Amino acid sequence: MTDQDETLYEGRWLRMKRRGTWEYCERSHGGDGMAVIIVAVTPADEVLFVEQYRVPLGARTIEMPAGLVGDDHAHDSLEEAARRELIEETGWRAETVEVLLVGPTSAGMSNERIAFVRARNLVKVGDGGGVDNEDIVVHTIPRAQAPAWLMSKQRDGYELDLKLWGGLWMIEHDPDGTPVA
Repeated sequence: MTDQDETLYEGRWLRMKRRGTWEYCERSHGGDGMAVIIVAVTPADEVLFVEQYRVPLGARTIEMPAGLVGDDHAHDSLEEAARRELIEETGWRAETVEVLLVGPTSAGMSNERIAFVRARNLVKVGDGGGVDNEDIVVHTIPRAQAPAWLMSKQRDGYELDLKLWGGLWMIEHDPDGTPVA
């Protein structure tokens, strides 16, 4: 006999579950736990980063633009979610987006999976800043200076999303290591 999942708590966005002695979290809203992280470089060769306060960490973070698939758009594709989130968070529109890689963010704790999406041919269409009360600050950092800038932000007390390093690598490489044409 296999253990059955027991729901410990269900909120608007998350569901806490237990199977045997293992406790874990599921996304309960949107596209089956899917999210996108957008790797985007402006025509001036600047990497787009976003800064926002994250309640679970009790700190401001530096991240690449990202968001849930299907959070308010039930039939979002990964590409549609990436396009929408990039505009909402940064004010930049991508003419092309390419899904690079999909995988779990914290396989022992959550069913959430994230897709790295490369956005190209960007056009500035607004200010960004997010929706509702997201209070997102947009940073456009010259690509050559991005790693040093990130480390300076960490020294200043910001939390850095570790996916940033994968995103920076994917500016110039496909997931298999080949250079981007």
